[in-house]
Amino acid sequence: MTVTRREALGLAVGGAAALTTLRFTAPAFAAGNAVEDAIIEFTGGAKPGSGDIAIGAPEIAENGNTVPIEVSAPGAASIMLLAAGNPSPGVATFHFSALSGAQEAKTRIRLAKTQDIVAIAKMPDGSAIMTKRSVKVTIGGCGG
Repeated sequence: MTVTRREALGLAVGGAAALTTLRFTAPAFAAGNAVEDAIIEFTGGAKPGSGDIAIGAPEIAENGNTVPIEVSAPGAASIMLLAAGNPSPGVATFHFSALSGAQEAKTRIRLAKTQDIVAIAKMPDGSAIMTKRSVKVTIGGCGG
């Protein structure tokens, strides 16, 4: 069996296209479990309840490249922010001490598409509280 140059080139291009497609689609499928895994790792396995935690975010973000977010949880030891619809959902973790004036933080994040922002606060006694807020992205973002 002989392979012509044209057939070899076709196989090489087809293989490269298949690898590129797999490379860019695999993280999107893994994001669902990545959020749950991050929450479990952050809380040490404790199931987050509801409580005094708030997310400040626009209902509609005109530009997904820079979305202002603020989070507060009075009495929290640390707060973790996740963007559930991003290929890499971890956004930030803020740690507070007894010298912190308030347990709140502000930042700007990039959102790939319309999605939920999840905030989990770990309290000094080891318990955790969680809340979500949906943000609609109209253009831009890290997904295109």
